Amino acid sequence: MKYVRQLLIILFISFLGELLKYIIPLSIPASIYGMVLLFLALELKILKVSDIKETSNFLIEIMPLMFVPAGVGLLDSWGALQSIWIQVVVITLISTVIVMGVSGSITQFVIRKGKKKEE
Repeated sequence: MKYVRQLLIILFISFLGELLKYIIPLSIPASIYGMVLLFLALELKILKVSDIKETSNFLIEIMPLMFVPAGVGLLDSWGALQSIWIQVVVITLISTVIVMGVSGSITQFVIRKGKKKEE
């Protein structure tokens, strides 16, 4: 029952992200809204990590499996991608480096903020 409760919490936050996507017509995916909401709920102590920990760990463990349909879709679309594959690879590499840099910077900021709170 604990896992169902944790999953329902995560799904509710995802639903709120979908709702925000509908209300705020920016080109930001609903999943990003959901992650920001989850981050804020954890930071503001509305949720505790223990409230979603086990289910979150399970979802992270099966994450590679979630990329299989996307990979198959790419293989299925090879005819359309064949003429632009170099551009797709370059864009993918550049966006990956940018995401890694931004994620690392945000992580360092959060870690430093946490250390300052402890002191």
